[in-house]
Amino acid sequence: MSLIHDMGGRLGTGPVDPQDGYDFGEAKDWHKRALALNVACGFLGQWNIDASRHARELLDPQDYMAFSYYEKWIGGLADLMVDRGVVTVAELASGQAAGLSPVAARAAKPEAVEAVLMNGSPYTRDGAAPRFAVGAQVRTRKPARNVAVPGGHTRLPAYAAGAVGEIVLRHGAHVFPDSNAHFKGEAAEPLYAVRFTAQELWGAEADPRGEVVLDLWESYLEPLA
Repeated sequence: MSLIHDMGGRLGTGPVDPQDGYDFGEAKDWHKRALALNVACGFLGQWNIDASRHARELLDPQDYMAFSYYEKWIGGLADLMVDRGVVTVAELASGQAAGLSPVAARAAKPEAVEAVLMNGSPYTRDGAAPRFAVGAQVRTRKPARNVAVPGGHTRLPAYAAGAVGEIVLRHGAHVFPDSNAHFKGEAAEPLYAVRFTAQELWGAEADPRGEVVLDLWESYLEPLA
């Protein structure tokens, strides 16, 4: 069963409107602080980007549907900070620290922030040679789930489970999110860009001209027999 965030292709959610009028240029001031707080807490080194994604996926479904974009970020961050021992529930509730955090020395230095953000955090790694060639036909794993951690994080969307696609690009080996999100190691795997027709994903009623390209890790794929 997919988590609440995995909404692609679900019935009853209405059409996607690319002209919904939302403008990030009109963002509220607290949105900037929410982003800055997430970045600053990332400097503490207590989690990784995959764990932070999974924390947002694990929000209560009612909260997930009610929260705005940055409210999801703050909710996931609060859960991560408690889970990883950075703060306590009591400290969050009071807004006051009970003492010096054990990771206080890792706090971001203002002069270092720009360089870190400009350089990013590459997730390419040395890894095994890719199993599939460009042009190969593959089928995605079904169901779309983390096979090592029940209910765990995965980047294979449910709407693409069991679908047939074509390898269009090989990205090299990248950190495997299904492992990394749960602090079980980077477990780098070959990563591919895989093209699917819209009708393969959503049936004959989909636009016959449409296609979707997904970046998928090798263990999500099997050769088309």
